[in-house]
Amino acid sequence: MSTNEAARKELGAFLRTKRAGLERAEFDLPPVGRAKTTGLRREEIAFLSGVSVTWYTWLEQGRDINPSRQVIDAVALNLRLSRAEHDYVLGLVGFSPAPRPEPLAPAPVPEHVQHLLDALDPAPAFALTQHWDIGAWNTAYEGLFPGVTKAPAQERNLLAFVFTDEYVRAMLPDWHLTSRQFLAEYRSEGGARTGGADQVRLVAHLRHESRDFAEAWDEHAVLRFESRQRTFLHPVAGELDFEQLKLVPQDAPDWHVVAYLPRPNTGTDQRLRLLGKKNE
Repeated sequence: MSTNEAARKELGAFLRTKRAGLERAEFDLPPVGRAKTTGLRREEIAFLSGVSVTWYTWLEQGRDINPSRQVIDAVALNLRLSRAEHDYVLGLVGFSPAPRPEPLAPAPVPEHVQHLLDALDPAPAFALTQHWDIGAWNTAYEGLFPGVTKAPAQERNLLAFVFTDEYVRAMLPDWHLTSRQFLAEYRSEGGARTGGADQVRLVAHLRHESRDFAEAWDEHAVLRFESRQRTFLHPVAGELDFEQLKLVPQDAPDWHVVAYLPRPNTGTDQRLRLLGKKNE
């Protein structure tokens, strides 16, 4: 048996073992038969990883195929491999597990986009990258969520804040609904980047940090963004009612501007002034 053939056989055995040890309840899947609660089927892992059942079966059978690193990363993510196990699988396939780069801060927002954010004040507004990193904001948004200035630039991710920041969670009376809606919108916008390094890193991090995220991610919900009403329970300003809008500058399409416009006749515009006074 050649070295390559031995590596393929080892890879198949390793993947089968890891798949068999997964708890079905953690993927929101029912038991198999009457009592079997562990082990996912090949077709379930294939579906989660975005590959065909035939192709994944060949991978477990040690067939002579050439999977891309992107696909191996997706399989590793859905088998919930540790970093060491992920590197081991990469090595078996023939990739050299390079040191994983630290997440980078988003590039500076274009000046005219920052001007737009400032012009929207006192309506809270911020600018998102395609990966949902928060790259810029106005004074009103800082008043609404002071934590945005305290987090390191490379960790200012909207999904991370929604699922791991207790301040944000406490402000959202409909957190369970809103968090899943955000995640479904993120998934919809990020379809072309599925399995990319940034997404794999973010999803792996949030799986580890938030059981709610792991459960919601495995639901595979997809929604397009829609303008809608949003309510926040702010510790200083009290209840704030907004209409959430998204704008995409035609000359800066990589940046999405999200704005919270105070709803008329709710007193939100007056209560927002408390945030401004607090920051003076």
